[in-house]
Amino acid sequence: MAITSANQLELLQTAEAVAREKMIDPELVVEAMEESLARAAKSRYGAELDIRVSIDRKTGKATFTRVRTVVADDEIENDRAELNVEDAKEFLDAPEIGDTIVDEVPPVEMGRIAAQSAKQVILQKVREAERDRQYEEFKDKAGTIINGLVKREEYGNVIVDIGRGEAILRRNEKIGREAYRPNDRIRVYIKDVRREVRGPQIFLSRTDPQFMAELFKMEVPEIYDGIIDIKAVARDPGSRAKIAVISYDNSIDPVGACVGMRGSRVQAVVNELQGEKIDIIPWNEDTPTFLVNALQPAEVSKVVLDEEAERIEVVVPEEQLSLAIGRRGQNVRLASQLTGLDIDIMTEEEESARRQAEFEERTKLFMATLDLDEFFAQLLVSEGFTSLEEVAYVEVEELLVIDGVDEDTASELQARARDFLEAQNKKALDHARELGAEDSLIGFDGLTPQMVEALAEDDVKTLEDFATCADWELAGGWTTVGEERVKDDGVLEKFDMSLEEAQTLIMTARIQLGWVDPADLVSEEEEAEGEDAQEGAEA
Repeated sequence: MAITSANQLELLQTAEAVAREKMIDPELVVEAMEESLARAAKSRYGAELDIRVSIDRKTGKATFTRVRTVVADDEIENDRAELNVEDAKEFLDAPEIGDTIVDEVPPVEMGRIAAQSAKQVILQKVREAERDRQYEEFKDKAGTIINGLVKREEYGNVIVDIGRGEAILRRNEKIGREAYRPNDRIRVYIKDVRREVRGPQIFLSRTDPQFMAELFKMEVPEIYDGIIDIKAVARDPGSRAKIAVISYDNSIDPVGACVGMRGSRVQAVVNELQGEKIDIIPWNEDTPTFLVNALQPAEVSKVVLDEEAERIEVVVPEEQLSLAIGRRGQNVRLASQLTGLDIDIMTEEEESARRQAEFEERTKLFMATLDLDEFFAQLLVSEGFTSLEEVAYVEVEELLVIDGVDEDTASELQARARDFLEAQNKKALDHARELGAEDSLIGFDGLTPQMVEALAEDDVKTLEDFATCADWELAGGWTTVGEERVKDDGVLEKFDMSLEEAQTLIMTARIQLGWVDPADLVSEEEEAEGEDAQEGAEA
């Protein structure tokens, strides 16, 4: 096939037709044609030549040119595409390194193989352009709901036609009892859009909590307008869900607005989710109050929040226990997801028994260590003292509020507590030294004698040993093995050391040893703060 005047205009017509069919820019198709013709020309003139083709966008005329670059004498690697300054003077008046010399060459006669190769190049370029167009179209739709048409099912995954492409609804993203047939209409949530080698992959979901949030946004105008905000969603897909809402207008009840007249709004969402029961809960910035709401319909007697451990204890009457936990733990699990806290539920009787056991244990501790009678030890516990450290280092005034305690008694109590603690510390340090702990570790600020002893028992005996530890080795953590979470015990976990504290201690040790430059840490922190600020400005 030769590029003659008879088929020059046909190139543009073909490009236009392909672009219209694939819904891509005609310019991309013409560029693909130029590349395919250039490849065919190289097979005719030689692959080492730099042959380029330009198609006139008005007439369709294809111009074939040979391009040579002027380079230094010692840099010539391809003498058919490069030439030195001296040889370039034959073509240019004052050639310089980097200049190009362009010569027009005769159009090629394309044989069957060359034409087939050109066709493959064009098809490949068109496919790439089509994938880019599809990715650009859907990347900003992630997090929204779209209607599609079921095409087929493959190994439990549903392939959905979403207009200008296909998307996949994976088996684990379907609501349990749902089944689809070809040509069924389906409403789905676009969970993720990824650019992959085989083209953009669009992943759908009907189990994602945000799918329910988006459905409420469609059904409740106040949510769409921003008057009501969805603060948290938790789902057990196909069974039960909880959604926390807040109103920024005091005249509008957020729960009532989401329920709708005679339940019309929430019922529309329930129908879409195959009968999933939905609890609509008023959100509250006070965590215990919010948790009481989240555990509805169960009644809560008392809530104890431990913010550091992100745990919360809930006390309920005996008759409310099964309701609070729910079938197979569903109610408490959803409440935990909604609040982001681990929830321990116990009855009033269980809480009373536990507190009594703690009271007796602390009483015995003070009796044994401070040489007190039972009555006096119980007085200390009743006033809220839980450890020897509190007795030893608390302000004297706090001891004087106890009935029968004067300044002399308070001083004696603190002296006994300090003597006992010092004896314990000496015993721990002596044992640590017997195990081989060095002074560099013993004198490291932030480690108690008991911590040093525990480290030495774990064969961490020098500051260098300590600096090579990972934070989870000290504070403990969790590792996911397959689908199961496995607990990693930390050497210092029994001393209530957090991951953040472990990280700080390890980094301090590395700085002392000269392994890390503090200036580098400052620059990294400033860079991270700058990135956070930039992301906030873009948002």
